Amino acid sequence: MAVREPRLRWRVPEEVRGLAGRTVRAVARRAKYLLLDCGDGTLILHLGMSGSLRVLPHDAAPEKHDHFDLVLGDRMLRLHDPRRFGAVLWTTADPGAHPLLRHLGVEPLSRALDSKRLLALTRGRRSAIKLFIMDSRQVVGVGNIYASESLHRAGIDPRKPARRLSLEQCERLSRAIKHTLRAAIRAGGSSLRDFVGSDGVYGCFQHRALVYDRAGQPCRECGAPVRRIVQGQRSTYFCPRCQR
Repeated sequence: MAVREPRLRWRVPEEVRGLAGRTVRAVARRAKYLLLDCGDGTLILHLGMSGSLRVLPHDAAPEKHDHFDLVLGDRMLRLHDPRRFGAVLWTTADPGAHPLLRHLGVEPLSRALDSKRLLALTRGRRSAIKLFIMDSRQVVGVGNIYASESLHRAGIDPRKPARRLSLEQCERLSRAIKHTLRAAIRAGGSSLRDFVGSDGVYGCFQHRALVYDRAGQPCRECGAPVRRIVQGQRSTYFCPRCQR
């Protein structure tokens, strides 16, 4: 166990320094938070914008921006975070009740996200459907790339008000979100800047995108030019012919 820089997004609590000797009993995830069950408490990890967890030999020399090590036998998890927007936190209570987790929405790869649940969530919501599915209070883990790709697979205009989706559209969208995220996982994620997996390999899903970052290029489905607009200060890509 090593805490080299406690000044992350939130200061690393002193309790973390006393975790040596404990056993990690289980590993879970809630949205973008990793939850390591240590028996008498839970270590909560978040990578922030530029962080990565790398699996290394336990005696690997630290480099610049290597702020935290969790040694596990002859291996260790090392948090590398140049911007220090990540987090290393500790709680002895139910992690689901933690202030950072208790307001999170439904997990997109779970059975809980189906057409009926999505329909119920969208009722009365005036926001555009793309912004809605990126809102972590509604659905967690659907980032900008995956939102554009999911809506293209579902054939839904990203500007459409969430409340106007039909049950059939919610069915298509819930399936498209799951399909997109699973495809991204198989591809190792998306590396636009400095994201790497725990093995140090860059993700390649962005190279397989149907619409993302393809403004002006032909839609892979119908050939119409892909359009780019800005929603919530983020780029949105869609096909005006396929997505209604």
